[in-house]
Amino acid sequence: MDSPSPVYQGQFGSFTITPHDRTEVRLYRAGLAVAALCCGVATGLVIWQGEQYGALAMVDWLLGGFCLGLGLSLWTIHIYLRPLHRLLQVFWAIGSASALILRLSQPDPLALYVYHHPLTLLGVGFIFAALTGIYFKEGFCFNRLETKILTPLVPALLLGHLAGVLSPSLKLALLGIWAVLFLIFSARKLIQDIPADIGDKSVFDHLQQQRLQTQTP
Repeated sequence: MDSPSPVYQGQFGSFTITPHDRTEVRLYRAGLAVAALCCGVATGLVIWQGEQYGALAMVDWLLGGFCLGLGLSLWTIHIYLRPLHRLLQVFWAIGSASALILRLSQPDPLALYVYHHPLTLLGVGFIFAALTGIYFKEGFCFNRLETKILTPLVPALLLGHLAGVLSPSLKLALLGIWAVLFLIFSARKLIQDIPADIGDKSVFDHLQQQRLQTQTP
């Protein structure tokens, strides 16, 4: 016989953690792990192979896996503020759609095209804006050093490339730091207690009740 789920005391009452909650957390962490692994392998290929066409074509496939993993995480992440959750999902959708359109409309690998046309980050960059939102949430909730570094590092790299103020060697260095810290972050998430990622469910319930009250005439 399964043991009863422990009862937690939240800000607005008691709550329990269901198997569905635990599944969502596992999917969230799995998505992050896939995204981090794709980011790490793609970064290694860029640093090792440079602008070789075959390597950059592989990077495009890894970017696809990255986007799918990130999308899964954004679908299952627990964020108290529903508008912020939806905003990050919209950012992901805009960025992913932009990347897909560019890839289908250009003969060159997407990574190469974006590198030589920085203005494309005004569309594709929304993917990484959504990822930065996760970094910020994790840094704020769990005081993680790696996410506190990643939160400003990712926008600095992308905006620096967009503005043309970073040297190629500095871009590669920042990209390498990003990949390593992302892998560390995702690995640490895999061994974190599941209830911590779920948070205070009484807050979710309270906010849901408030939304229902405002919708009731």
